[in-house]
Amino acid sequence: MKKDIYLLLADSLKDSLKELGLFAGIKEELYLDVPSDMRYGDLSSNAAMKLASVLKKSPRQVAAEIVEKLKTKLDKPGLEGCIKEVKVEGAGFINFFLSNDYFYAQLKQILEKGADYFKSDIGKGLPVLLEFVSANPTGSLSVAHARQAAVGDILANVLTCLGYKVTREYYLNDEGNQINILGKSVGLRIKELAGEKIEFPEDHYQGEYIYDIAKAAKERNIKADELGEFAAGYILDIIKKELTAFGVDFDVWYSQKSLREKGRIEKVFARLEKKGFLYKSDGALWFKSTEFGDDKDRVVIKSDGSHTYLAPDIAYHEDKYKRGFKMLINLWGPDHHGYINRLKASVAALGEDPQSLHILIVQLATIFRAGKVVHMSTRRGQYITLQEVLDEVGRDAARYFFIMRKVSSHLDFDLEVAKKQTPENPVFYVQYAHARISNILKNAPVHIKYSDVDLSLLKEKEEICLAKKIYQFRDTLNACLKTLDPYALTCYLAELSEAFHKFYDLHRVLGTDNALTAARLALIRAAQIAIAAGLDLAGVTRPEKM
Repeated sequence: MKKDIYLLLADSLKDSLKELGLFAGIKEELYLDVPSDMRYGDLSSNAAMKLASVLKKSPRQVAAEIVEKLKTKLDKPGLEGCIKEVKVEGAGFINFFLSNDYFYAQLKQILEKGADYFKSDIGKGLPVLLEFVSANPTGSLSVAHARQAAVGDILANVLTCLGYKVTREYYLNDEGNQINILGKSVGLRIKELAGEKIEFPEDHYQGEYIYDIAKAAKERNIKADELGEFAAGYILDIIKKELTAFGVDFDVWYSQKSLREKGRIEKVFARLEKKGFLYKSDGALWFKSTEFGDDKDRVVIKSDGSHTYLAPDIAYHEDKYKRGFKMLINLWGPDHHGYINRLKASVAALGEDPQSLHILIVQLATIFRAGKVVHMSTRRGQYITLQEVLDEVGRDAARYFFIMRKVSSHLDFDLEVAKKQTPENPVFYVQYAHARISNILKNAPVHIKYSDVDLSLLKEKEEICLAKKIYQFRDTLNACLKTLDPYALTCYLAELSEAFHKFYDLHRVLGTDNALTAARLALIRAAQIAIAAGLDLAGVTRPEKM
C-alpha cells in the first residue's frame, strides 16, 4: 500500500533531525497535526519548540535550521509535487502547505474508491473487546446509559473502519444485592396488588414498571425466591429492545453469574495467591494492588465471606484476555473513576499489560425540555429513559447529539433543538447537506464520468477549502483513535457541511461551462461520499431529499 503523506513527511522530518544531530532530543513520538486554521498550512509540526530548551536556542531559529535541511528531501518518491511551501511561523511551528495538485489527486481517488478511500489497516486486525453500557437489569436504560451506548457503538464503528477487529460486549450484572432488592420490590408490589397495605422501603425500586413486572410474575405464579431472576430477565428484554431501537447490537451478553457458576473467581484467586498477591487480614482476603501502583490494597472477599465488586471483575478481565483480546476498552460512568487504578493493578497482577486496558469515563448528560432540566431518580423511576428520547426526537438525533461533546465533558441535550427541522439542529444541518448534494446530482444535465473530469479547474477559495476539508476525514478518524472518543466525528461533519454550504451559496454548480460544471459536480460528489461515510459511522441515516 502506498505510504500516506503524513508518514512520508514525518519520515523526512525525522531524517532531517537525525542529520542535524537533533533527533535524540525528541523524547516522544514524532507526528504532524492538522492546524485548526487553514491559513497556517495543511500540516504542522512543533518539533522545533520541543528542541529549543534542549539546544538553548529560540524555537524559530531551530525551526529554520530544520526547514533548510527538510527542503532537500521534499522531492523524494511519494512527495514530489505534493508540497507547495514549508514555512516557519508563529512561535516556531513548521507549517506545510500542500499543493492543489495533491488534493486534486486525492479527490480522484475518493471518486474512484468511494467510502473505502477513508478506511485503513492501521489496526491490522487487532482483536478489541469494547465493553459498554453494562447497566444492571433493574430498570429501563437511562440517558446516562444512552450516552454510553452511542459513544461505544460509534467508537466501535470507527475502530472497525481503521482495521481493528471489534467485539461489542455487554457485561450483565445478573446476581447480587441489586437483583435481590429488585426481587423484593416486585414481591411487595404483588402484595399491594392483592390488597395489602405496604410501607415501601426507600432503598427499593419504586417505578411504575415494577407494577408491570409484578402483574406478569403473578400471572405466571413465580415463586418468591425466583422473583429477582424473573424481574431481571423481564427488564433485560426491555433493555435489548431499547438498544435495538437505538441501533446498538451487542455481539456478546456476558453473564456475571456465569463467572461464579464456572468457578472462575476461585480459579483466578488461586492464580493470584500462588503469585503472592493475596493475603488475609481482619478476616478478609486482600489483593496487594499497591504493588502495581494503586494507593492502597483492596478487599476481594469480605469478612462475612461475600465478594466485593472487584472479585468478579478480576475474573471477568482475565477471561477477556483468555478469549484472545489484545486491547480492552471499558466505558464507565463518572461514579467509577476511583475504580480505575485497582482494575489496572489486577490486570498487571495477571501478567497482562495494563496499558492494553483503556477505561473511558463517560460523563453524564442532562436533558432539557422546554428550557427546564428533567431530573432523574433510578429507584423511584422518575427519570427520562432512552426510549422516551427516541420517541421524542428519533434515532438519528439521539445518536448524533449524544456524541456532540467529548466523553470527558458533561453533555446538555436539548430535546427542542433536536426536534427542529432547521440548520439550528446540528444533525439536520449535516443531513441537509447530503440531501442538497443528492438533489443537485440528480438534476445534472448529463452523466459525468469522474475519471475524465479536469479538477484543475477548481481554483476558487471555497472550492479548495471544500477539497481540503473532504481530505481531512482521514485525520478525523485518526483523532478518534488517538482519544478513543468519536466526538471529533461530529465536529468534522459540521465543518464539512459548512464548507459545502458556503461553496454552494457562492458558486453555481450547474452552469454553462460544461468542463467547470463537471469539475464542480465531481467536487460535491466527493463531499457527499465523505458526509455519507461519516453519517454511516455515526449510525445516522443519509436522506436523499428533505
